Amino acid sequence: MNPEMPDRDPYVAAFPELRPFWEATARGVLLLPRCRACGETHWHPRAQCPFCRSTELEWFAACGRATLHTYTVVHRPDGSYVLAYAKLQEGPLVMTNIVDAGADAVLQVGMPLQLAFRATREGRMAPVFRLSSRRQECTPPA
Repeated sequence: MNPEMPDRDPYVAAFPELRPFWEATARGVLLLPRCRACGETHWHPRAQCPFCRSTELEWFAACGRATLHTYTVVHRPDGSYVLAYAKLQEGPLVMTNIVDAGADAVLQVGMPLQLAFRATREGRMAPVFRLSSRRQECTPPA
């Protein structure tokens, strides 16, 4: 996403409180919201905590590690893809795509995943995941 992208993207313009999230994804960083009132980390990014309704949120960088929680292979005439829920190391479940794994890939619930990003048609960078060869605890990027 180029620097002017948020201003031209109607989705980003409609939710200005999420601008830091989209700017971070353009840099290859996944920001997660954590509530200062109740301490819960949640997904998807929004201006209000879904647990206690507080608007006192802080953003922090996710480390990029997850495990495969569940998945399905979607078959379409123009190609198949893997739709999944990834359980982030930080706790939340994220609906995502598993990329670089063909529709015939052997997938198992609990497999380790690594964060990646893919450009949307609008130019935003969306978080997706790849299969990872190892389980590893990590610390968030600086």
